[in-house]
Amino acid sequence: MATLISHSAEETLALGEQWGRAAQSGWIVGLSGELGAGKTQLVKGIARGLGLTCHVLSPTFALVHEYPGGRLPLAHLDLYRLDSPEQILGAGLHQYLWHPSGVTVVEWIERWPDWRKQMTEPGRGRARSVRLLSLGESERQIDYEDFGD
Repeated sequence: MATLISHSAEETLALGEQWGRAAQSGWIVGLSGELGAGKTQLVKGIARGLGLTCHVLSPTFALVHEYPGGRLPLAHLDLYRLDSPEQILGAGLHQYLWHPSGVTVVEWIERWPDWRKQMTEPGRGRARSVRLLSLGESERQIDYEDFGD
C-alpha cells in the first residue's frame, strides 16, 4: 500500500489527474473516506486526466453520473445512500461495477460487500482501492493499493 500526503485541494486534484492520464479501459477505483475527505476532488482530477472538460459533481442523489468524451468515458458512482448488495443491484449499477466500458470511480466503495474479492477474480481487470483521511483543514492522507490484472 502506498501513502501520499496532499497539502491542498489542488494537490489532490493533480494526483487524480495523474491517475486519469494513466487509466486504462475497465479500471475501477474504489474510494472511501469521511464526508469532506476529498473523494469528489480526486474524481475531478481523474476526469481532467482523461481529457474531460465537463463540470464533475458528486452523484450522491443521482447515484451515477456518466461523462462521455475524452480519452475514455468516466462513470462516477456514489453508494452512500445504498445499504445492501440488493439495493446496488436494484439500482442498476452492476454494469458499472462488473463490466465498465471506460473508467468507473465509486465513492463509498465499502458499501459494496466483498468488492475486493470480486475485483481480484481472474480476467476482471485492474482496480485501485483508495482511502482518504482528513489530517487538517486542507491536508489529506491518501492510502492506495492496486490489485487485479
